[in-house]
Amino acid sequence: MTPELAYLILIIVLFALAITDLFVGVSNDAVNFLISAFGSKAGPVWVILLTASLGVLVGAVFSNGMMEVARKGIFHPEQFVFSEIILIFVAVMLTDIIMLDFFNTFGLPTSTTVSLVFELLGSAVAISLIKIAHTHAGTLGQYINSSRAFMIIGGILFSIVVAFTIGAIVQYIARLIFTFEYDKNYKYFGSLWAGFAFAVIIFFMFIKGFKNSAFAGEPWVQWILSHKGQVIVYSFIIFTVLFEILKSVFHVNILKIVVLTGTFALAMAFAGNDLVNFIGVPLAGYSSFEYWVHSGVSPDHYTMEALAGKVHVPIYFLLGAGLIMILTLWLSRKARTVIQTSVDLSRQESGYERFGSSPAARALVRAWINASNSINAITPKPVKNWVSSRFVKAQKPVSTEMRGAAFDLIRASVNLVVSSALIALATAYKLPLSTTYVTFMVAMGSSLADKAWGRESAVFRVTGVISVIGGWFFTAVIAFSVAATIAVIIYYGKALAIVLMILFDIYLIYHSRIIHRRRMAKEEEKKRIKRLEAEITPDNVFDKVKETILRELQKVPVILEVTKNGFAQSDRRKLKEAVKIAESLKDNSKQIKKEIHRVIHALREDMIGAAQYYVQEIDHLREIANATVYFSRRMLEHVENNHESFSEAQKKDYEKTYNLVKEFVDEVINIIVNDEFHKINRMREWKNEILKELEDAKTVEIQRIQNDEVDVLSSNLLLNIIAEFKNLVLFMNRVLKAHKRFYLHKKALEEPIITG
Repeated sequence: MTPELAYLILIIVLFALAITDLFVGVSNDAVNFLISAFGSKAGPVWVILLTASLGVLVGAVFSNGMMEVARKGIFHPEQFVFSEIILIFVAVMLTDIIMLDFFNTFGLPTSTTVSLVFELLGSAVAISLIKIAHTHAGTLGQYINSSRAFMIIGGILFSIVVAFTIGAIVQYIARLIFTFEYDKNYKYFGSLWAGFAFAVIIFFMFIKGFKNSAFAGEPWVQWILSHKGQVIVYSFIIFTVLFEILKSVFHVNILKIVVLTGTFALAMAFAGNDLVNFIGVPLAGYSSFEYWVHSGVSPDHYTMEALAGKVHVPIYFLLGAGLIMILTLWLSRKARTVIQTSVDLSRQESGYERFGSSPAARALVRAWINASNSINAITPKPVKNWVSSRFVKAQKPVSTEMRGAAFDLIRASVNLVVSSALIALATAYKLPLSTTYVTFMVAMGSSLADKAWGRESAVFRVTGVISVIGGWFFTAVIAFSVAATIAVIIYYGKALAIVLMILFDIYLIYHSRIIHRRRMAKEEEKKRIKRLEAEITPDNVFDKVKETILRELQKVPVILEVTKNGFAQSDRRKLKEAVKIAESLKDNSKQIKKEIHRVIHALREDMIGAAQYYVQEIDHLREIANATVYFSRRMLEHVENNHESFSEAQKKDYEKTYNLVKEFVDEVINIIVNDEFHKINRMREWKNEILKELEDAKTVEIQRIQNDEVDVLSSNLLLNIIAEFKNLVLFMNRVLKAHKRFYLHKKALEEPIITG
């Protein structure tokens, strides 16, 4: 194979990786411009996606096509030869796919530009150190422009502080003006706010869209850019009048127009500026290939001075990349996962929280509460009362189509206006702000100001924000390290290493899809419980409780059967499935416990006596879940460790106790299904008989241990199983009794009271 053909194949590989990178990159960056529209339900999903798609397409067309990352000089290309540059680019693309797919899988938003910059830096540093080691000459500073990396880190910190603070301040003022019941004040101030918001968004479009576009040389663009203040004032006046007409005469919801236009603007800016970064590396590789082919010099001797200049991307490449991005917006499940993370952290109401508690979050929340208490202590009472009245939560959505929204259109418009203003100003004054970090932190700041982080949810939301911010710094460190490692592997492993790394990337992407599917199934199960509990009313409370309890109890016989078959066949896959079901039962029982207040609130005063029995049912259900998790895990560990199986005598005892427990569990479920509570006395007697059989089996096993008839580990396992079977029978019976008492309250309400 000739060198030309070998490197041409590498260029093709780079483009194939770029297409994959576009899919995974857009899945993460979509959160930048979709969070406000999705969170506020500014329109049907198809309308929001169509708006964002048009923004991406326009951004791709108006892009100046300059490869920003390569042009701004992460490294000095003239210090590298063609063969080294190609290895750097391949390492970058392989790393970028791994990095972004990892963040997408776990639903964490990050900056695609930061990941790309530090991948370029890491791979270039690795190759530079190899060159220095081989030649024993030169310093790292000759090869690397380290100031760019420090500027990116500064941009992260600057973005976090500024965006969060300004987002919180503007949202606080907006809420004081409009309140949550914003219908009344919307009549007076809605057009003014919408006019101001639209003026800012239009200004943002010009700064981020046209300033560096192919139209930048046009006189009208130059006039707009040199008369920024006048443009904003005139736009404000014109749009305020226009919105007043739309609102008053045509009864149009002008806030939706603002949110959708802001979504379009951010999508346009993203495509116009970040799109080239996704395809910039393979295109730089392609340009390098062209320079080298025409040079006639060996790839190990041709230096890449030509790459230091401006490299223009043809419009058809930009449009092709834009279409792939649009396709990803519509089809990517991982994009929805990343968006949902930001929406959940911004949600006005408490409920299911994705993140747990952390010491750092608890400390921050305590500090915030103490600071709030100090401020309240010195604030005059009339002022406190007035401010509190402005933050009274709406009892119902302002309009029916807003039902189920995570936050209202006021907050959505604040998010978009503040993000647009900050990004536009940073661009105008050449400040290193990150689009991803600005949009996310503005959303978090507005959530805090809107009192979305209440005492019930604050610690979980703060943990989530800390996790995301930590992930941003994690992005830089890991991107640098992984890219450097892959560059070294490719440098010494040549073609074989590249093939193996590509296969490794494919495996990781495939495996991440499995992980993502499992995570989403677990998340959906928890959300389903929340939806079910949210549907409870005084009229259906008893039926919904029965449905909830039965759905979880019916997992128990499945766990029993799967563990029995899996253990008998030493089938790790079956036993893992049993553990998975048991853990699902445990997680769901915990989630049901968290939602218990919904059931209690749904009970009328004459039903309230039933509440204590429902609480008992859930407590007993959790004990059942603990028992199933414990014995299924122990059986899986036994098989995974390749320990001795049960002896024939032990197998007989296990099967006998299994059959007794399985029949009892099945009968409890049947009684609840059919409301056959007249059988409960017989069940109590049966329970006692089974408990006696379990005690007898335990005594027999202890005798075997004393006589050295059995293996120690198998004996321990059997004794643990018997103990958990005992717990299972006891708590299944208690669930039955508690549900009977709950059911009797329902019957008492249904039966008419007969008076003499």
